Amino acid sequence: MRADHDGADRDAGTEEGAGAGERPAAARERSDPWKVAFVALLVVALVCVVTWILLGSRLLVVRDVAVTGLDRVGRQEVVNAVDVPTGTPLIRVDLEAGADRVGGLSLVESATVSRGWPATLRVEVVERRPLLAVRVGEEYRLVDRDGVRIEDSATRPGTHPLVRVTGEVEGNDAVRAAAEIVESAPDSLLARIGLIDATDTDAIRIEITEGAVIEWGTAEATGDKSDILRVLLREHPPADGAVYDLSTPDLAIVR
Repeated sequence: MRADHDGADRDAGTEEGAGAGERPAAARERSDPWKVAFVALLVVALVCVVTWILLGSRLLVVRDVAVTGLDRVGRQEVVNAVDVPTGTPLIRVDLEAGADRVGGLSLVESATVSRGWPATLRVEVVERRPLLAVRVGEEYRLVDRDGVRIEDSATRPGTHPLVRVTGEVEGNDAVRAAAEIVESAPDSLLARIGLIDATDTDAIRIEITEGAVIEWGTAEATGDKSDILRVLLREHPPADGAVYDLSTPDLAIVR
């Protein structure tokens, strides 16, 4: 009987111990919602602080506009065009709109605006570059591939081929065709070009200083024609009266 009684006591003690062990676990489970609420409040507070720093504080605002890529365009002209006042929060700057405004300047081909944390607005400018010269009265006008006027010269510039077109120069397809030829032509040819006659865009002709003529044809396959011309100039050096016919690249001839 004593043994039975002792066993019953041990069983009762085990049950009481198990119950005592379960109570702290349950208490911990009941306390978990408070931890979740605390973490949520902490996250909200951090978000509020970051938002205030970005939008409301004076820490991350535009204090300087850094402009690169300038030659002919003035820095202040670009700063005025981007039109972002000092003190504007960097996060609020409309980068695309600023780039569009700078790109609207007559001598700017394209522009990129970016944030330079913590307080700089960066503007990268690609200026229009002169590729061709157009005769205007007694002077010469340097233009880019779109026919946009870059500058005027009283004398014929030796570094830019002269082009002849009909109609308005700016936005002229013939100017674009001539510019493509200039951009892809071998350097050995560029120094020799006297005139690119693009009055007929289906039959472009190039006159070079030795008195030879290159019948370029259309502006299509410009790269292939330039490669073929390199070979022809090497094998058949230019001479007065020589004609390099590239109008059909696969059947290019010299006569």
